Amino acid sequence: MAVPLSVLDLAPVASGSTASEALRNTVDLAQLAERLGFARCWYAEHHGMPSIASSVPEIVVAHVAAATSRIRLGSGGIMLPNHAPLRIAEAFHTLNALHPGRIDLGIGRAPGTDPVTSSALRPFDAEQFPQQLEEMFALSRGEYGEGHPFRGVRVVPGDVPLPPVWLLGSSGASARLAGSLGLGYSFARHFSPSPPAPAFQAYRESFQPSDAFPAPHAIVAVSAVCAESRDEAEFLASSMQLGWVRLQRREFGPIPTPEEATAHPYTPRERAVAESYRALTFVGTPAEVRERIDAVVEETGADEVMVITTVHSHAARRRSYELLAREYGIG
Repeated sequence: MAVPLSVLDLAPVASGSTASEALRNTVDLAQLAERLGFARCWYAEHHGMPSIASSVPEIVVAHVAAATSRIRLGSGGIMLPNHAPLRIAEAFHTLNALHPGRIDLGIGRAPGTDPVTSSALRPFDAEQFPQQLEEMFALSRGEYGEGHPFRGVRVVPGDVPLPPVWLLGSSGASARLAGSLGLGYSFARHFSPSPPAPAFQAYRESFQPSDAFPAPHAIVAVSAVCAESRDEAEFLASSMQLGWVRLQRREFGPIPTPEEATAHPYTPRERAVAESYRALTFVGTPAEVRERIDAVVEETGADEVMVITTVHSHAARRRSYELLAREYGIG
């Protein structure tokens, strides 16, 4: 295997199921990923979406960490404009104290929700993201000096640092910032139509070594559905094609069944939306999916591949990761 494989888990909620069951599935999937040899599992912050149960990644991380022993766990990511920097510093200092050497802090600048829900979160201005990031690090390290209003603020527990921090991006806007700060970088190719290679190049060109990252480390996140046959994989993937169409209409329901998806009477416009999502997803046999993944690694020089598999059936999702692990010879 050329690069490590990891898991991005949005705790998908399938029709006929519940968010509580989806959260239980996160534990089951992480335990499977640990046995199969995946490097890490990350959980993303989304709000107001009945198809996604991971609204509070730090709680999911803590719960899954208690049920696993080796695999790294983290946020992919925490949407920093939704939070006070002190709050995130405290949460991830705590996680790092509880599970030393196993925690990652992935941070993004998008709200992870619709405008109305975003207003209910009372977020910061996303334009302040670099300043928020600087504040989080300064508070974590106790760097505010004489005369600063936060001089006496202490992050507790204070006997551990923040875990390794990664900036998440989908357009390349955060790549140079991540590099200049000596952070990790992760590109969301699983939903972004922007080519990842320029962002990776910008990250590496601007990289300054740090204690956490003496060398650059860039992750590319891809969407993939593996099955024993291409027909079966296409059938499973149809759920999220319809889900994506509904998402573009701001219909945030649970993930439909593949039977419902294949029977849906797509309009020409809906078909175009579904095909645009399908173009971003690697669907097929393990060998076919590996060929697509390896091509992205070759294109970007990624140090790691993070795979998200969103299908209606949790058993089929497990099987997809099992087949991919076997194809790469890691389990």
